[in-house]
Amino acid sequence: MRIFGIYLFLIFISSQLLAQSKQYPFQDANLPFEKRVNDLLSRLTLEEKVSLMQDVSRSVERLGIKQYNWWNEALHGVARAGLATVFPQSIGMAASFDRDALFNVFNAVSDEARAKHNYYLSQGSYGRYEGLTMWTPTINIFRDPRWGRGIETYGEDPYLTAVLGVEAVKGLQGPSGGKYDKLHACAKHFAVHSGPEWNRHSFDAANIKQRDLYETYLPAFKALVKDAKVQEVMCAYNRFEGDPCCGSDKLLQQILRKKWGSKA
Repeated sequence: MRIFGIYLFLIFISSQLLAQSKQYPFQDANLPFEKRVNDLLSRLTLEEKVSLMQDVSRSVERLGIKQYNWWNEALHGVARAGLATVFPQSIGMAASFDRDALFNVFNAVSDEARAKHNYYLSQGSYGRYEGLTMWTPTINIFRDPRWGRGIETYGEDPYLTAVLGVEAVKGLQGPSGGKYDKLHACAKHFAVHSGPEWNRHSFDAANIKQRDLYETYLPAFKALVKDAKVQEVMCAYNRFEGDPCCGSDKLLQQILRKKWGSKA
């Protein structure tokens, strides 16, 4: 399950509110984001907060918030949402060694995704693959050719993966400092995930040397968080040093939030 930060509410607030007169401060687009989010949080019950932390966020009709499905993919084009431009697989784009090409690809992808999202909203549809939160890019290191998801990655080199991953995020999210992001990109899978696939829910990456951790598996994630300001981070399926990655204090708190300053 992805790691939710306070700013992930912003897309939800901005695009999912019912067309109605402003009743609450969080509906006022002229107010600062944090003030709007804090106002919204203060009005939600515990049950409503929990319902908004799931894959399919339920509607909160009393506050004019519609449902939202967080699952969307765009590894090499908008996925599973009708006709869309199909670009080369990630591993193929990485072979170009062209950061500008990566940015241009994902800038086009985010244009198409925005257009599709607006169309679905106009039809009153809020299903899977119709939202603005893309579980892209996959920046795991492709060390073993037997790993079936290696084609989703940018290869075996941590530096190249970081450089191209940053461009993918910038293309998806749009210029930093704007009022809204075009989309929210997602750095995945955090961390030390590169197969095997068949036992990914039980495999424990328990013997990773600290040097290998910081020189191989973490650089791309660090770059996406600090340089590209990626808005989502998806934790890995496997365990790390005995703990599930989605419950790892070392990964999620000590490294991601405290060392890198991520708000995701």
